Amino acid sequence: MITFLHGKLVNALPTQAIIDVAGVGYEVFIPLSSYDKLPAAGQDIRMLTHLHVREDAHVLYGFMTAAERDLFRLLVNNVSGIGPKLALAVLSGMSVSIFKAAVVNSDVASLSKISGLGKKTAERIVLELKDKLGVAAAWEAASATHAPTPEQEQAINWVWLRLGKRQARRTRPRLSRNKQMKRCWR
Repeated sequence: MITFLHGKLVNALPTQAIIDVAGVGYEVFIPLSSYDKLPAAGQDIRMLTHLHVREDAHVLYGFMTAAERDLFRLLVNNVSGIGPKLALAVLSGMSVSIFKAAVVNSDVASLSKISGLGKKTAERIVLELKDKLGVAAAWEAASATHAPTPEQEQAINWVWLRLGKRQARRTRPRLSRNKQMKRCWR
């Protein structure tokens, strides 16, 4: 398994990059999300990779973040009917966090908007990955849409500072009144 490549970026296109590692040029297929993060040609680069072995070829797929590579592997290894090319299309079509939120919320409509991904394949992704993404992705998706208010953050911070839940609860009304007063003076 080739886990990463460290060398100089020779050439980059939106779908592939060539990396020179100790005099050997590696062609790596990449999603658009990784292309946006590539350095200029001639600069040092460290790219995470996934080696896909087929009967007729060994193909390297590259990613600039571990989250992208993990999602790629999750799609290729756990969803029937999705190969490396379609997994790259998914990563090119939406970010990892938006993808996880779509799967957790069973949002087949937004998944099927990805080029090459039909409604049935989107339904299969939701069905097969919803349990695999688990609680962490659900919490991540929920926290993105329901961020805590400043009052809640203050109470949470005080609890973390070990001032106690009782003291944290007593401060919420005071913070709310202060916020109302600020609104009155605007």
